Amino acid sequence: MFLPTILARLFAFKASKPLLRGAPPPFLNFRMGLAISLFGFCYLAIGVRLFMLGVTEPPMAGAGLPPPSKARPDIVDRMGRPLARDYPTASVYAEPRRMTNIDEAVEGLTSVFPDLDPADLYKRLNSRAGFAWIKRVTTPEERARLWSLGIPGVGLRDELKRLYPNGRAAAHVLGAVNVDNIGIAGMERWIDAQGLADLRVSGLRIERDSLQPVALSIDLRAQHALADELRKAVTKFSAVAGAGLILDVTNGEVIALVSLPDFDPNIPADALKKDNINRVNVGTFEMGSTFKALNTAMALDSGLFTIRSVLDASSPLRFGRMSIGDFRGQNRPLNVPESFIHSSNIAMGRMALAVGAQRQQAFLKQVGQLDRLTTELPEDAFPQVPKRWSEVTTATVSFGHGIAVTPLQASMAIASMVNGGTLIRPTFVKGAEVEPRIMARDVVSEQTGEALRFLMRLNARVGSGKKADIDGYYVGGKSGTAEKVVRGRYDSNTVLTAFMGVAPAHQPKYLFLTVLDEPKPLKETYGFRTSGWNAVPTTGLIMSRVLPILGVQPDWKEPENPFPSMVAARAWGSNLFAPSQIAARAAALAE
Repeated sequence: MFLPTILARLFAFKASKPLLRGAPPPFLNFRMGLAISLFGFCYLAIGVRLFMLGVTEPPMAGAGLPPPSKARPDIVDRMGRPLARDYPTASVYAEPRRMTNIDEAVEGLTSVFPDLDPADLYKRLNSRAGFAWIKRVTTPEERARLWSLGIPGVGLRDELKRLYPNGRAAAHVLGAVNVDNIGIAGMERWIDAQGLADLRVSGLRIERDSLQPVALSIDLRAQHALADELRKAVTKFSAVAGAGLILDVTNGEVIALVSLPDFDPNIPADALKKDNINRVNVGTFEMGSTFKALNTAMALDSGLFTIRSVLDASSPLRFGRMSIGDFRGQNRPLNVPESFIHSSNIAMGRMALAVGAQRQQAFLKQVGQLDRLTTELPEDAFPQVPKRWSEVTTATVSFGHGIAVTPLQASMAIASMVNGGTLIRPTFVKGAEVEPRIMARDVVSEQTGEALRFLMRLNARVGSGKKADIDGYYVGGKSGTAEKVVRGRYDSNTVLTAFMGVAPAHQPKYLFLTVLDEPKPLKETYGFRTSGWNAVPTTGLIMSRVLPILGVQPDWKEPENPFPSMVAARAWGSNLFAPSQIAARAAALAE
């Protein structure tokens, strides 16, 4: 109706003026040309539209589907072995508006997918909605059965599902994805934060082959060995949980990380169970006597003590009604090596009190024990630090009580003690640049670092760490047993045991950490539940399996002059740390 009206007005003119012979008036030429142009444009538009309708397909069912799941890069271990990858699958959807017989549809769908609730399914299909998910991720057999039923209004959409071919291996590092292939935990979530999420939002088509695999620092073989030995130990000692870590002290790369109980990332809902937390990265614990390595290094580096210093451990430290004693006290003065291998709480407390609360806090902050440690893993935790730092606090912190940190945090600090004094933020990415991750340099002097390596080797040879002293690898380490708080009080029958071992002790490359939560005493441990009877031998078994895997070859000869600045080490000669002579040699240091 609109176009004829315009044309009528274009040709309207006064009837009282007759047409003239000869050339038509100029205004008439203009109006005729304009009319012809409008007619031509209209017919052209109609023709183009008819052509488009003829060569294109009509809208298909499911045109209103949500965007398909996006591809993710493969995740591989440090040697290129697959840890996570996408594989094609399909999901089932329905378009309720197109349903012809809801009852038959419900009957057919529940016959293929028995886990579906018929009442809920009927409610979703009996609506005017344009789209509804029926089943996310299906097997080929399920799809074939559904296809054979030919239910109107029900279709399949190609999607991607994340597959973790090694099951539980490195689950706490890998994390998980949700049903839309979006990272929700661990390195999967970190990958999204590195730009994958932005690509997804941009609407760009992402193909798996166009994405570079992400290489983790994890070694799958070491991961399996660590998990296997740790699982055996948790079972053997009836522990409620366990955790383990292998850290390259030279660059901060995490070679393996295990936390038990663990989960299968192919079933991401299991990751939400409260017992399945990452105890290495998220759990905070009083690390017990492993902290004595830090305390000893602090004392030596302060200049107030030397390797020959003697501390009175003949009687407990007293603070009013509170006293601090030794688990198996020697009840006599101890020099620094004796204090370390006998793990004397009294001697460590005296060191810390001499250094002072302020310098103790400054040292612990410098080595990252008072602040939250962040890595690529989104999951982390703040340390539990005393609100009031009294003399009692100073003494108890010296042997790992009264302060709770993550095992990864504590491992990072010990690594800085033995690697030359460089505090390196741990990483889970292979080849990550070291320089940006250096948190502090020269946290201890080279001489202090060498003294601590000497003490750790001494402890593995004749002290609480000797069950981890495997032949050919010159192991060093420090054990720790921390009483847990039960109903507001420390309970000597409920403990957390740990051992930090380094190899080789004179030139450390790897740090091994084993943690057992509430291990039980056995007949073969003579009723003891302390670290030397469980966490230490477990670490020895782990080292014996993993060090050859990592290319560390055994050397059956003692290294020559392994601790050159230790006068005692040079004096003791090739028969270093002979158990039969240790008491005399340790005593000689005090002369």
